[in-house]
Amino acid sequence: MKKEEFVFTIGYQGATALVDGQSLKKYRRLSALELAEEGLFRAAFCSALYDSDAAAMNRIREMYNEKSGSEYTTSEDLKRLFGVFEVPENIEKIKLLS
Repeated sequence: MKKEEFVFTIGYQGATALVDGQSLKKYRRLSALELAEEGLFRAAFCSALYDSDAAAMNRIREMYNEKSGSEYTTSEDLKRLFGVFEVPENIEKIKLLS
């Protein structure tokens, strides 16, 4: 699974990743922090998670807390919030949704 596909995945159906095609097309070139600046916190977190970038995950958490008034303290909190824990390894197909 390519990074941009993972970043904009909105769900899974068996071994198929369902990807938001419009967001992928519009935001695919943005970095994790640029996605967060656009308010796309889940996509931003997925980008940082894909890269195993702990510093970016922490900054995204801080940005999310500032914007939402939340007080999340760890990246694990954001994993639970966004429902994204790891990059899946068993994905066989990608389905772009428009």
